[in-house]
Amino acid sequence: MTIYVGNISYSLKEEDLKATFAEFGNVESAKIIVDKITNRSKGYGFVEMSSDDEGNAAIEALNEKEIGGRKLRVNAARPRE
Repeated sequence: MTIYVGNISYSLKEEDLKATFAEFGNVESAKIIVDKITNRSKGYGFVEMSSDDEGNAAIEALNEKEIGGRKLRVNAARPRE
């Protein structure tokens, strides 16, 4: 299951994001999207979890949770068009 994570603090690292979601199950990958020119975080990313049950538990627990001074927006990622 791929999860969209928005409103990420600019100081948060991919390892921190992965550790946050690892409490709820196996995290296959965690990626924070960065600007190609400045190499600075764009404030959102994606986490891939191995099962839908683990992903849904993480979404339920982490949506609107404050991490790094910002409330995360966490939901199931929509497929690319």
